[in-house]
Amino acid sequence: MHASQGRSVGLGLALASALSFGGSGVAAKPLIEAGLDPLHVVWLRAAGAAVVLLPVAWRHRGLLRSRPALLLGFGLFAVAGVQACYFAAISRIPVGVALLVEYLGPALLLGWVRFVQRRPVTRAAAVGVVLAVTGLACVVEVWAGLGFDALGLLLALGAACCQVAYFVLSDHGSKGEDAADPLGVIAYGLLIGAALLTPVARPWQLDWTVLAGEARMDGVPVSAVLLLAWVVLIATVAAYLTGVLAVRRLSPQVAGVVACLEAVVATVLAWVLLGEHLSAPQIVGGALVLAGAFIAQTSTPKAPSAGPVAGSVPESSELPVSSPAA
Repeated sequence: MHASQGRSVGLGLALASALSFGGSGVAAKPLIEAGLDPLHVVWLRAAGAAVVLLPVAWRHRGLLRSRPALLLGFGLFAVAGVQACYFAAISRIPVGVALLVEYLGPALLLGWVRFVQRRPVTRAAAVGVVLAVTGLACVVEVWAGLGFDALGLLLALGAACCQVAYFVLSDHGSKGEDAADPLGVIAYGLLIGAALLTPVARPWQLDWTVLAGEARMDGVPVSAVLLLAWVVLIATVAAYLTGVLAVRRLSPQVAGVVACLEAVVATVLAWVLLGEHLSAPQIVGGALVLAGAFIAQTSTPKAPSAGPVAGSVPESSELPVSSPAA
């Protein structure tokens, strides 16, 4: 009963995270079109969220002594690494191709579970990954940009590996009697990530006047500050928080498949808010991603004694998750 409730809550949190992360591009694109450099938007996103969570970081300052490796890994891979690799990748290969490679993360997660952790992988989890990746290929219309660049593909693969690290570290932080509070991990991860992104993004070259004006969302003027607030508070703070809590109630690989919905959410929101219409293959692809996420989340075995299986709810998920003070 508790495991079933924990999984339901975990799926709800994973969906909320996908919705929050998926809205980042819709809010960021008008800012970029208004004159901000993409890397500046990334830095504003991480730095703004870090400033918002500064009181939380102070409250959980004990993590600096007890879990320094976890905090450094989260900031390096889950915040700075995935952003830097992705934006470097799209400077060399089409966005759709980069997105597809990045969202091979769930498949890489299964490989991690099977060959590194040496745990069996359920058929449902594997089928869910295959369907989700196939659907993503349709959503991003990968065939529209098949001119590949080896370095660009390696950078996109780096983003995928960083995404895997995000799920693995989120799960790792919940283990043991001294389980790290998710809010503290996210707060320090964003602080470290913003610091690591600073020499890459060079915020001292940022055109701050853009934020004082308006951006256009499908021709409709919107305050640039309002769009930035959405990117920081919803697409970063809320997205990371719900994502980390989802991993702690589900398994990393199931949460990873559900996270594939982010690309579908981003595409649909771009259609509704930015006037970027969906094609028939994109609609079919979205349905395949939904089907993959649904099949993957059914991989939890009914019998508690079935042993550790990829896609199962961790035993710790039957206990209350550390309440926030991602």
